[in-house]
Amino acid sequence: MTINALTKEVSSLLVRLREVPAPKPVITRQREKELTTRQREVLDQLSELFDSGFAEMTMSEIASRVNCSLRTLYEIADSKDELVLIVIDRNLRKVGRSAIEIIDPWMTPLEAIRLYLEAATVAVESTTEEFAKDLEIVPSAQKLSKDHSDYLVAITRSLLDLAVERGDIADVDTAAVARVVAGLGRDFAHVDVMKDLRSSPKVAADDMLEIIMRGLVLTDTKEAPWI
Repeated sequence: MTINALTKEVSSLLVRLREVPAPKPVITRQREKELTTRQREVLDQLSELFDSGFAEMTMSEIASRVNCSLRTLYEIADSKDELVLIVIDRNLRKVGRSAIEIIDPWMTPLEAIRLYLEAATVAVESTTEEFAKDLEIVPSAQKLSKDHSDYLVAITRSLLDLAVERGDIADVDTAAVARVVAGLGRDFAHVDVMKDLRSSPKVAADDMLEIIMRGLVLTDTKEAPWI
């Protein structure tokens, strides 16, 4: 492969990633920057607190548990629902940024998919049954989770399309494959599914990803880095 061809291929991968629209944030980037140090500390504390469940908690109870005033909470969000969404969105975006940053433009599309999704499943690594249960009964939280999951699917499909064009994999239905592999972490983090797993949602998702990715690679392209 010539230098020009390789440069074009690298550029193509970067362009595809940038073309995928990210989920709309619960709070704007500007508002995020305006948060005080104390408000950020409170949000960090809430991330841990909500692991034990959040659906039944009142704003007063939340304030008491993280040792802050109600005023501090209402300066962050207008309601408990918004506060919950901010905490969840903030955590998912942090993981999402780390996952995107792990992609090297010189990687093959399949290698990028594997590393990207393994980094993304960090979001469900320590999911508790209490959190998963409440997530499933709060519609706005469920929609937010789905929006982030759909973004993973879109990124994965874009990379799969590039893999097909390169001849790394057969001309499969990339929308279907992306939906399966990118949705593993979210699916395994459902409260009823978690109970049946022999491992954590992350480990189970990463193991299944490995199996599926191996099956996609064409026989004459077995130089994939993880095979």
